[in-house]
Amino acid sequence: MSATFADRPGTAVPQHMVHKHTHTEVLLTGWSAHADDAFTVTARWPRAHSFYRPRGHYESLLFAETVRQTLPLLSHEAFGVPFGHQFVWSDLSFGVAYDALWASDRTMDLTLTVECSEVTRRRAGFSSARVSVCASTNTTTVGHARTRFSVHSPDVYRRLRAGRHDTAAARASALRPTPGVLPASVGRHLPQDVVLAPTVHSDVWRLRVDLSHPILFDHPVDHAPGMLLLEATRQAVLSVHPTGDAVVTSMAARFHRYVELDRPAWVRLASGTHGSFSVSIDQDEQTCFEAEATTKTVSHGSVKRSV
Repeated sequence: MSATFADRPGTAVPQHMVHKHTHTEVLLTGWSAHADDAFTVTARWPRAHSFYRPRGHYESLLFAETVRQTLPLLSHEAFGVPFGHQFVWSDLSFGVAYDALWASDRTMDLTLTVECSEVTRRRAGFSSARVSVCASTNTTTVGHARTRFSVHSPDVYRRLRAGRHDTAAARASALRPTPGVLPASVGRHLPQDVVLAPTVHSDVWRLRVDLSHPILFDHPVDHAPGMLLLEATRQAVLSVHPTGDAVVTSMAARFHRYVELDRPAWVRLASGTHGSFSVSIDQDEQTCFEAEATTKTVSHGSVKRSV
């Protein structure tokens, strides 16, 4: 089975296939199978994006979101997972070519080579897989990623969440977002895009959860989404470069526990060496998420090319 959408080149796939409500946030344009558990997925990055290209260049999390959208697309279309099943990330690691972030002022068409391994199929069907992704344009490699995820039926997810699966109840009990740090200090322009709130410690923040954010909360969920945790990591790391002279080029994240909406969660930063950092997010004194990230200083030449 395949869906290349050849009759509508560059047209995004239907948003429900990638679990987005807003069609303008869909990055994928088609897919095809070329071997057992191996696929080609096409994507288009927008010329401009308020969240993933706020500083004149693409942010590496746009690549992470592209990979994330690939998981439900192939699960539903290639592996037959019914809509209404829940997807759970175990881990995600990715690296993006620095020069690819400084694309010229036009859309970028990508080809993703996707290979699935450790595929688990249970009586009810597809259950989990490890996925490797290599993204490229016609002339250059844009990035690589590896991730593992699992899929759960509504009944299994209900048991997994132990009474916290009700989206409406979770949103009703969610804490109100507290004021964030200065946007420029974490690589942002707009206050609503800041996901870190200050504490008395310079390397610890409260996770700022704004359910009205149009990108991170594109649709109702019962917990803090994975992309929010990745963005918190990005902002924590960039806080070390308050002049805005760095970009995150790689990240390796592990998702241990759900981050709930009705209790505060804390983002902690530990500096490493040579532009590497460790970030953890905990809630109720339990580690929910861990990540390592690397940065690269923006060169003057790159800044000129991005204008």
